[in-house]
Amino acid sequence: MPLSETGKAIGAVTRLLRDQLHKSLIGYNIEITIGRTEPPPAGTVTNPRLNLFLYETHFDEYMKNVSLYEGQQPPIWLVLRYLLTAFDSNGESDTIEAHEHLGEGIKSLQGLNFISMRNSLNPALIDNPEDLKITYIESSYELLGKIMQGSEEKYRLSVSFEVRPIMIAAPEPSSYSLLVGVDYTQSPPQIIDKKGIGIEVMPFLGPSIISIFPTKFEANSTFTIFGDNLNSNITVNMGSTELQIISQKPDKIECLIPGNIDHKKMISAGSQPIFVVQNLKNGKKRSSNIIVGNLLPTLTTATIVAGSVTLVTDPQNHTIKLFASINLTGSLLGQSITDDIYIGLYQAGSTIKIIDTFSIVTTSTEINFDMKEKDAVLPGKYRIILIAHGQQAKNSPELELVMP
Repeated sequence: MPLSETGKAIGAVTRLLRDQLHKSLIGYNIEITIGRTEPPPAGTVTNPRLNLFLYETHFDEYMKNVSLYEGQQPPIWLVLRYLLTAFDSNGESDTIEAHEHLGEGIKSLQGLNFISMRNSLNPALIDNPEDLKITYIESSYELLGKIMQGSEEKYRLSVSFEVRPIMIAAPEPSSYSLLVGVDYTQSPPQIIDKKGIGIEVMPFLGPSIISIFPTKFEANSTFTIFGDNLNSNITVNMGSTELQIISQKPDKIECLIPGNIDHKKMISAGSQPIFVVQNLKNGKKRSSNIIVGNLLPTLTTATIVAGSVTLVTDPQNHTIKLFASINLTGSLLGQSITDDIYIGLYQAGSTIKIIDTFSIVTTSTEINFDMKEKDAVLPGKYRIILIAHGQQAKNSPELELVMP
């Protein structure tokens, strides 16, 4: 692989964009120029033109740890941001003619999307393993004003887009080594697994968490932790509860939240601290940073307690309203009457009533809300919205209040 040529990748991408615009706009008599968005000298008669200006580069944060081969140092992955500006034959960018040329340029570049480098003849791009993606980004007046500031510049309508990922790789040979766990002194070589490890090298830094996905989850569901040094001898904790690990890689761990996570009254719905612990061979533990995950309550059923429906007459409009006791079942529904839990009666696109008076019937799995006379509502069907410690249950079952 001629990786040494990848140092020219930035210029190669600019050339690729220029050639694409030139090829697709043949017949329009439009010139393609590269550089700052400057008009031609005053009085100069020119052809209409499209100008490409590379105004920003930054490192691709999503691919900073992606290597060409497992175990090797990753290359540099860049994102290039360009500004496309159209000029008419008089060098103006704010005319109907210029606007038409700008639209043609946008259409042309969109046709270049997901560019495969495998068939590229440019040696600077031919080894790029990822297809190049063009994404149009917001071209706000703040952005254009910063780029076009200066005594000789003025605001010109332009479109901004980015191209990613661009690979720049070092030409050094890969740092391969013999396989660990193989005795090469024997003929043929024998697999001896961990017996071949003389010194176990531990990373200086412990495990660290960058993010989790999703950030909201229910019991009996999974979520993924993304981070660094998430190697072997790892446990994942949510508060004081250890979670089951489904799959594990050095940069991510998939965990299962058990369906009975609240059975020992050790955890409730709400924002919970999540951290990773590395168990060292000397018996000590090395903990990661803490990240917050949102454990949702699960609402299964909502029913009206038999015989609890009561009629009341509204003195203002003399309508008959009802209130009753509502029984909810599910999980993570609270542990005591001091918990921050309430329900809403939802109908026709809005919340009709909020009720926060409740009693725990069976810890975490069943809860009773007692409507008072002030909570009375008109007869009809309502959706139940449950909020526990700031987290809303995904399910909103329907119940119907009818005349007794």
